[in-house]
Amino acid sequence: MKKFYFMLLTLFVLVTSVQVTTVDAATTDTNWLNTSKLTEGVISIQYEVPANKRTKLMITKDNSSYTYNLFSSNQSEVFPLQQGNGSYKVSVLENTTGNKYKVVYSDVVDLSLSNTNIVYLNSVQNIKWNSSDKAIQKAQQLTQGITTDEEKVKAIYNYIVKNVQYDYKLAGSVSTDYIPNINNTLSNKKGICYDYSSLFAAMLRSVDIPTKLVMGNTSYVSEYHAWNEVLLNGKWVTIDTTVDAGLLKNKKTAELIKSSSKYTSAKFY
Repeated sequence: MKKFYFMLLTLFVLVTSVQVTTVDAATTDTNWLNTSKLTEGVISIQYEVPANKRTKLMITKDNSSYTYNLFSSNQSEVFPLQQGNGSYKVSVLENTTGNKYKVVYSDVVDLSLSNTNIVYLNSVQNIKWNSSDKAIQKAQQLTQGITTDEEKVKAIYNYIVKNVQYDYKLAGSVSTDYIPNINNTLSNKKGICYDYSSLFAAMLRSVDIPTKLVMGNTSYVSEYHAWNEVLLNGKWVTIDTTVDAGLLKNKKTAELIKSSSKYTSAKFY
């Protein structure tokens, strides 16, 4: 297939170069960290973010870190522990100067799941959903009466690639702290790759199909990209609704499952 390029803004959102200092010892107060849903592979952070401070959450396991922005508008948010079973260091960081941060809170969480795929059924910061969302109600409508996961995936996939268009204007102006809103993507019928993959993941998770939002690179586009991996018949398969929506718009053939060899993952959620 001929390479199909999109004008995608490089989005390494949530992954930042952060220098952390422990000069100021982190408090032992544990009210900020909620582990009540640890059996589902997620934690929630309850922290009143200062309006004038850049604040981040860093989750580290085996020297691999995921860094998220915390916002003053959300005092409680959910985050995945998606790097498998073991010990995770969870830290709240506040900016001091430049890209330097100090540790405000820090704790260690031990994850032990019999099925680590359960992580990919949750509502988390960049795949946020609940049963009252119009996007989730649409997923229920699209899959009503369907009994197999394959047919549910196809029904939701077909709806997204046929109804959501790429938003070049947003791609040209989006900020690095951008977080998708699945209801906005559904109602506006447009979005960037991050929006496509968040919407697809949320809709599939809501019908009990484990789905990852993946960021990295692919031969299909020239910029940093976002797509999905979906668990079907015990195997993770690659699906790219952004690429396929563009192909269909240009009256070209789109295949549901992509070759994983054409994708290189950097982060997954």
